Amino acid sequence: MISGMKGADDTTRLFDVPAVFHHIGIACKHLDREAAVYSALGYTVERPDFEDPIQGVRGRFLIGGGPRLELLVEIVSGTVLAPWLRRGIRQYHLAWETPHFDDALRGALAVRARIVVEPVSAVAFDQRLITFLMMPNLQLIELIQAPSIA
Repeated sequence: MISGMKGADDTTRLFDVPAVFHHIGIACKHLDREAAVYSALGYTVERPDFEDPIQGVRGRFLIGGGPRLELLVEIVSGTVLAPWLRRGIRQYHLAWETPHFDDALRGALAVRARIVVEPVSAVAFDQRLITFLMMPNLQLIELIQAPSIA
């Protein structure tokens, strides 16, 4: 269940390639306090927390009756998430997983998306590639390379 929703079939086409909605990224200051609020909404921890020094964040995935959530706090205060939090933006990115990562990236660029974070291995996804793109409407999205099928 990739979407974090029981029984959901979120397969779609993103930049003309198959993709599955993965999560909503939420900037916060305290993982435990934030998770407690979502717990009251029926969310539970999906897996152990992760820390990604390349991205400069510590995170926790939650699943429940809505889309999967990725709660994120900065490892070093005032760096990665502070600009979002200062502007009052907490739900700051949408993420899709695709087995056609390079094609999706090319498709995003073709519709004038701008790369914010170059493709990089991510701890949260077992070192699979991720990239962040700013869409022309200023929506930040994350592309996640799907696991290889052996």
